[in-house]
Amino acid sequence: MDRKLRRLAIMGSMAVILIVTLLVFYANPQQENERWGSTASQESQQPEESVPPKGQIGNDLSAFLRDESFFDEEINPILEAARDQSNALSMVVTSVEKDLRIQVVNPEGEPVEGESFFVRLTDLGEYKDLDQDGIIYIGDLDPGEYELSLLPAEGYKVPVNSTRVRVKEKVEYLAIEDISLLIKTEDEVDAEAEDSGVKEARNDADRTEIQKQQKPSGGASVGIDVSKWNGDIDWDKVKNAGIEFAIIRAGYRGSVTGSLVEDPCFVQNIRGAAKAGLHTGVYFFTQATNEVEAVEEASVVLALVREYDLDYPIFIDTEGAGGEGRADHLDTETRTAVCEAFCRTIENAGYTAGIYGSRNWFNHNLDMDRLDQYFIWLAEYRSAPLYQGYYKMWQHTSKGKVDGIEGNVDMNIRYE
Repeated sequence: MDRKLRRLAIMGSMAVILIVTLLVFYANPQQENERWGSTASQESQQPEESVPPKGQIGNDLSAFLRDESFFDEEINPILEAARDQSNALSMVVTSVEKDLRIQVVNPEGEPVEGESFFVRLTDLGEYKDLDQDGIIYIGDLDPGEYELSLLPAEGYKVPVNSTRVRVKEKVEYLAIEDISLLIKTEDEVDAEAEDSGVKEARNDADRTEIQKQQKPSGGASVGIDVSKWNGDIDWDKVKNAGIEFAIIRAGYRGSVTGSLVEDPCFVQNIRGAAKAGLHTGVYFFTQATNEVEAVEEASVVLALVREYDLDYPIFIDTEGAGGEGRADHLDTETRTAVCEAFCRTIENAGYTAGIYGSRNWFNHNLDMDRLDQYFIWLAEYRSAPLYQGYYKMWQHTSKGKVDGIEGNVDMNIRYE
């Protein structure tokens, strides 16, 4: 009996094992399908509509969209913090020479206009943004370290702590990094009043002025200089007309307020000329009254040309502004210092600097002995210049005609 029972027990155990094996084999394909099955199979197993709890769950980054209270600013601390940050102010401070220029900017780095902000400077008191342009200028400061604070302004968050600033003793002829904040478009100024440069060379023109396009020899090149006054230009036609280079106005300083303004056609002109295959340079019409302003003007040009390759110099245009411009009555010493400061700043940035002016302007308004190391661009409208100094480029007329440009255009010859 014991042997019989043992045999039955063994057979029963084997039967149980067989049954379990069959059950596992049957269940495994379904389990694998659930784990590794197709997308369609997975979708078929999902409920038609699921409503997860509010807030973010795992990697569900869109969960907040199902939270009806998320966009309620009165109860949502995230949006409330973002709104507070949008009214936060900071200061961008620059010193060129015994001065401070404080720009009150928003989180996007733009000057905040329309508010009379106050700042406090260590031991010197408070200064106000009188014209509400977001900029406070303080001049005639003793060099050294100061503590600067932006005072509370209604509706804005100002820095809690003061800022340590350094007033420079002497101009360093280096580009001002934050100058782009000061560059204006013509939509922001009275362009008719501000852009009032007068070509001094016209006063000295005679009947021998060469108005036709020249065909120079001996390695010389023929070119033009343009600004917004020349309108829309077909640069391919200009190139096909035989023009080899173009000097393009980058901008100007307003002759009334001193605003720094980009020429509205600068970008389209420099891109168009370069695309057509012309060599390019740029110029800036100055109304700087001192070295500090000259460094500002040079910094503006450097900011505007940063993304372009220039083959010709960056020129300072030192013409007058009709007799009433803010720089029209500078003495020779000051005007020469302005040109020198502009050129040194340009060259310290790795570019070639030049000076544009008429024969009479060079002879009577500048000390050319101090400036002859720069690229001199002479404007004299006659068949042969009378200027006795050294020059590398000659603007021989303002009445040239070139295919691709409507009206008159300035014509130039560049000597090697």
